Amino acid sequence: MVSRRDFIGKSALLAGSLSFLKFSNPLFAETLEKKTNRLTNMSPEESADDEDFWTWVRESYTLSSDIINLNAGGVSAQPKVVQDAHILNYQMCNQGPSYYMWQLLDKGREPLRAKLADLAGCDPEELAINRNATEGLNTVIFGLDLKKDDEVVLTKYDYPHMMTAWKQRERRDGIKLNWVDWDFPLENDDAIVKAYADKITSKTKVVHITHVINWVGQIMPARKIADMAHSKGCMVIVDGAHSFNHFDFKIPDTGADYFATSLHKWLGAPFGSGLLYIKKDKIKTVWALVGDDDSETDKADIRTFEWLGTRSFASELAIGNAVDFMGGIGLQRKEARLRYLKNYWVNKVKDNPKVKFSTSMLPAYSCAIASFSIDGWNGGDINSKLFDDKKIVATPIVYEKLNCVRVSPNIYNSTWQLDRLVDGIKAIAKTDPPPIVKKDGKK
Repeated sequence: MVSRRDFIGKSALLAGSLSFLKFSNPLFAETLEKKTNRLTNMSPEESADDEDFWTWVRESYTLSSDIINLNAGGVSAQPKVVQDAHILNYQMCNQGPSYYMWQLLDKGREPLRAKLADLAGCDPEELAINRNATEGLNTVIFGLDLKKDDEVVLTKYDYPHMMTAWKQRERRDGIKLNWVDWDFPLENDDAIVKAYADKITSKTKVVHITHVINWVGQIMPARKIADMAHSKGCMVIVDGAHSFNHFDFKIPDTGADYFATSLHKWLGAPFGSGLLYIKKDKIKTVWALVGDDDSETDKADIRTFEWLGTRSFASELAIGNAVDFMGGIGLQRKEARLRYLKNYWVNKVKDNPKVKFSTSMLPAYSCAIASFSIDGWNGGDINSKLFDDKKIVATPIVYEKLNCVRVSPNIYNSTWQLDRLVDGIKAIAKTDPPPIVKKDGKK
């Protein structure tokens, strides 16, 4: 157990927004600095295949040796320094919950807000800390004043929870949903923007954009779509669950009026952590899902959207450690590595005539994520066989026009793991698919 004096010292540091890395694990912080200093004169692309550095990064996690996790798009592992911070904060809270939670750790939210705002490129007064993208986007979807016959433009390949939320507003309030359909991959900005524009009418109030389509990793030209939507008088919501800290951009770059993301994906923050961005002049346009005193006034305060009652302060304050860790690596360097990993395995199977991709390989339209299919095979069967034969955890995608497997490596994955993926894909491509079993049990 850590002593009470150490707990108080640590909590004071957290409240002051000083990096936990340098205090909880100075040797690790020093090593991180030395490792990255060695790459200073390299471009991000040149450092992407420096396996000495990336092996060290991998060793900074507590990963299972039993499986190969290629589903970072779902949820990512946290670096050990983030886990350590979370555990220490949790132990601290349990020594005296009401005091340590509300008198000490709760004071760390404002420094954390400033740190996240710097990463996001926005004003701290535009950023609320919450639990995930679903919570943030639902706050906006259900909080906007929309009335019967108002229209919203969205696509059939937005995230399921967001489509469900909009359908609920459709049933409840009588709004109309105008759906854009896609045939992936997409590689023409003008055509993408036009597809949204064609669904906008004089009654359209909102355009909902998924920055990275979760099914296939398709990067959408969010700013171009947003500029077009704004020119027609529409508000813009951007779902950034799969884009934030995945590749290099700032939230205002998207043109979003409202933006939400999950920090437990590409940032590697504790599970159940996220943020909501609302452009300052739009804060008054959204009703909070959970009311507090400020929500009953005209005061425009982003903190209105953080009112949850008792929450996990231990988890929340450890977000800052994830920011420190990823900041030490550098976002441009991280992006280059993610692109390198995606290209590494794709290039080894792309010439196989049975392997098809639903993801563009052009840098503007994809980063870490790619989805593939194999002629004759169901995506679920491919995914199961990869796990049975290679212990690879990926994501089966059988939805709308897609029947494939999504592969999303992260910086803790190694090229040898991707070699196992390649071997598995090649082996499956040589194998007859399992027979299709009909509902009556016949093949």
